[in-house]
Amino acid sequence: MEFEHIPVLYDEVMEALDIKADGIYVDGTAGGGGHASGIASRLSEKGLIIAVDRDIEALKAAEKRLSEYKCRYIILHSNYSDAEAIERAAGEKVDGILLDIGVSSYQLDNPKRGFSYMHDALLDMRMDDGDSLTAYDVVNGYERADLARIIREYGEENWAARIAEFIEKARKEKPIETTAELTEIIKAAIPAKARRTGPHPAKRTFQAIRIEVNDELGHLKEGVSKLPDILSSGGRLAIITFHSLEDRIVKTEFERRLNPCTCPVEIPICICGKVADVKRITKKPIIPSSEERESNPRARSAKLRVIEKK
Repeated sequence: MEFEHIPVLYDEVMEALDIKADGIYVDGTAGGGGHASGIASRLSEKGLIIAVDRDIEALKAAEKRLSEYKCRYIILHSNYSDAEAIERAAGEKVDGILLDIGVSSYQLDNPKRGFSYMHDALLDMRMDDGDSLTAYDVVNGYERADLARIIREYGEENWAARIAEFIEKARKEKPIETTAELTEIIKAAIPAKARRTGPHPAKRTFQAIRIEVNDELGHLKEGVSKLPDILSSGGRLAIITFHSLEDRIVKTEFERRLNPCTCPVEIPICICGKVADVKRITKKPIIPSSEERESNPRARSAKLRVIEKK
């Protein structure tokens, strides 16, 4: 299966990064290289693009695409939250970083990966197959209360407690091994009336388990906190999110960086001495055009936020 991924907010990202021909840029979630290719096409022979991803298959596809351009490139099998590893690879501060958060189309559409309720496969959901924790481990090993919490918090699922109850009951009979088995359990847990409206009944639970398996929100918070430190003056950090949990983290961490003062609110002047080392580029998140939302349904919930290092 080819690693194909339609890059969301492509033109907007290229503009937001303000790409300099001789600069150093990082695609921290390279995927199949869609955004990375766009960056590379704007770089000179002196320019450098560092493609980072947890998924080996993604990096293979990205390398194939980047080899077509005249700029230099580095393929880095790592997590974008490891800012130190990225800076070591670059050898200096970088001029721009892009994060396109979440699961890729390839991962969702590849039945072997176990990400989707649309394909029957073994429960896996790992972005990096070298990681130890799998969806099977979460579904069959977590306590019922923990499952309910994950499904409620990460999936924003109203029926989280009932789904966790049904999972616990089913796994007492036998381990839950496949995505199809889990999907049927989720459907049984959600009343028929509730299933008739909204997204697929398994969507939120699958999202929640995937986020837990890959510690997506933990890595996002760490990445947004650390990555501005490796930007050169004028360098930009651009982040695309796809649901409220991700966007909330990005917004909160950006605000913390933009307003670092820790003085009590009742003190009229700042005495802590902490000043912002970044400035806001986007006052409001950039969202896809109506044309893009229509042509690429997976872009519908995308939001792009950008800050710049002073």
